[in-house]
Amino acid sequence: MSDEGEGPQAVLFACAANAVRSPMAAAILQHLMGDRVRVASAGVRAGQPDPYAVAVLDEIGIDISEHEPANLDSIEGEVFDLVVTLSPEAHHHGVELTRVMPADVEYWPTPDATAASEDVSREELLARYRGVRDMLFRRIKQRFVKTGGGPSV
Repeated sequence: MSDEGEGPQAVLFACAANAVRSPMAAAILQHLMGDRVRVASAGVRAGQPDPYAVAVLDEIGIDISEHEPANLDSIEGEVFDLVVTLSPEAHHHGVELTRVMPADVEYWPTPDATAASEDVSREELLARYRGVRDMLFRRIKQRFVKTGGGPSV
């Protein structure tokens, strides 16, 4: 677990599928903190790469086009001192991880931008993804960046 005076040294973002929320959050934290923190993301299921997630992060200069979705089993053996869960399903699994890893777990309920997207225009869908991106950016900046830095979103 992390010392109160310092932030966590290794952070895992977890979600139901490692396609939108968790890779966006991991990329944002890595963008803001650089090599000061080790960051990873995984999902209960691996999911598929999401072009809308790629597009909205690209708008703010963050590239996740090479992201390969992974499931939580793929991080077996790795140690994180903080697991941030972004969906109820992932939170259950994040808590379970603490049986084998001495990590803190934080639950950040985050909307699913992909929910009910069949009858939604491309612009409306992009607006949803931007909303998730901006919410994650603000939350990450508030939680991890103690003094300025990074683009404001």
